Amino acid sequence: MTSETQQEKTFVKLALLARRRLIDMHYSAGVGHIGGNLSSLDLMLYLHHEVMGKDDIFVLSKGHAAGALYVTLWTKGELDNNDLEGFHGEGSLLSGHPPTDGIENIKIATGSLGHGFPVACGIALARKLMNKPGKVYCLCSDGEWQEGSNWEALIFATHHELKNIVLLIDNNGLQGFDKTKNVASLPTFKQLFDGFGVAVEVLDGHSFASMEHIRTDVRNKFAVYDLHTIKGKGLSFMEDRLEWHYLPLSKDEYSRALLELRV
Repeated sequence: MTSETQQEKTFVKLALLARRRLIDMHYSAGVGHIGGNLSSLDLMLYLHHEVMGKDDIFVLSKGHAAGALYVTLWTKGELDNNDLEGFHGEGSLLSGHPPTDGIENIKIATGSLGHGFPVACGIALARKLMNKPGKVYCLCSDGEWQEGSNWEALIFATHHELKNIVLLIDNNGLQGFDKTKNVASLPTFKQLFDGFGVAVEVLDGHSFASMEHIRTDVRNKFAVYDLHTIKGKGLSFMEDRLEWHYLPLSKDEYSRALLELRV
């Protein structure tokens, strides 16, 4: 067995544990947005465990996936079970969208889509001007690219040659009201970004081997990754289902989820 194969197996076990904890957390809180959390969880785990160092910053522009970020920080020992048990609770730091302060590795509050990437570009420019090391990793949703602010930020990033920013798109094909292509159809991100002179790498957002390209990419330039994912990944009754953008789990659905996520 190669070290890479063992590393991948370890990651798969970590992702299963994180999914189980995320489901427990959302069921206890009685809240939804589970599908989009599950589509982005593998990537957040991968970035925080395999890629990012102490000089890097993570911006979750897709703020409604805050639960996946909290669970990821839990797997890193930066949040504990008591913290997670307060999720969505009165006075908790773990609100439905990332908080403005109080959690060390959450730098900005996000929620209104189309805000995270512009702010990430501003952070990247400031760090470039101050000669600071590290990169800014920004995770957006696919539907979020219907926001004009993102396209302005893309112009900004290319104009200022921001080599210290990495844009990651959780492309699960669904948004609040329908499939993304039915709400506002667009060419592929690869085709769209090509007009800006930006090369887009298409990856499987649930495959450790595919995501390894993020860590091993040696291009010294603004990097963009279109990660193909599945809304509700890991639970058969949730996968690629629009309703799980919103719904909380019933008692029966929670029991079924536990059976499917046996650790």
